[in-house]
Amino acid sequence: MTANSPQVAIGVRVFPESIAKLQAAGFTVRAHDSAQALQGADLVALAKGANSLLVSASSRVDAALLEQLPHLRMIANIGVGYNNIDVAAAQARGIQVSNTPDVLTETTADMAWALMFAAARRISESERWLREGHWQGIALDGWLGVDVHGSTLGIIGMGRIGSAIARRAQGFGMRVLYHNRTQLPATTAPNATWVEKHTLLQESDHVILVVPYSPQTHHLIGTSELALMKPTAVLVNIARGGVVDDVALAQALKSGQIGAAGLDVYENEPHIHAELLALPNAVLTPHIGSATKRTRLGMVNLAVDNLLDWHVGKIPRNTVS
Repeated sequence: MTANSPQVAIGVRVFPESIAKLQAAGFTVRAHDSAQALQGADLVALAKGANSLLVSASSRVDAALLEQLPHLRMIANIGVGYNNIDVAAAQARGIQVSNTPDVLTETTADMAWALMFAAARRISESERWLREGHWQGIALDGWLGVDVHGSTLGIIGMGRIGSAIARRAQGFGMRVLYHNRTQLPATTAPNATWVEKHTLLQESDHVILVVPYSPQTHHLIGTSELALMKPTAVLVNIARGGVVDDVALAQALKSGQIGAAGLDVYENEPHIHAELLALPNAVLTPHIGSATKRTRLGMVNLAVDNLLDWHVGKIPRNTVS
């Protein structure tokens, strides 16, 4: 098996035009065509003998799996985050790994705002109540949420997506605080102020998490961090499951320690902590931060472009190893 006879296994359903693009470049394509991304033995069975692999964040590619795929030389991940792949194990085997940054930045920033608004203004909760037939008239003290305009927004993780979120805040007259491990130059984060994490949590009306998942960010928000937040505060997680301790968050929402949460990612997804499912003040979406047709197609095509770079001997344009 050589790069001159490329075979790609695709472990998640993708768009027909993306498959056609690979085939036009000479790839033999083994495509998976159901809604659930392949895992474990099923992914190995599809990829056996292939020298490249196209996967999404839903497929775990660990050292044990790589040992069963000795021909593999390239993994193209669909997504910015790549904590689903054991990059060190891939490097040790001479396997390149790529991701798809930038193309989803603005769409994911939009989703953060959608969750923030929905949680702050109790959209999901009030819609369910209306659909159940409870609405008999307008009560002036009914369904009171919290304002977004003129409030303080805290962003933990001021990268591409965090910066896009902060830029939107200017139109709502918001004070923007952010926390990174290192303070950014003023030109990189205009109209935003770096503060320590505890200060951000104490002063923010809305907190949005946009950090990558790593051992250092595991349970970055847990019991002690939630205790610092305002009782009216809204927490939004569009980062990765595991950045928030979901058990601690459920307790904080249930007790009224914080006001509401908007979540697109979860620990152990697609399995969601049962108490979160039962809470009316939690807005829950199924990891759809980048889910528009233009953006998802762009992500897949960028992953394909990374594969095409590798096939012709170039370093993939978005290599992470």
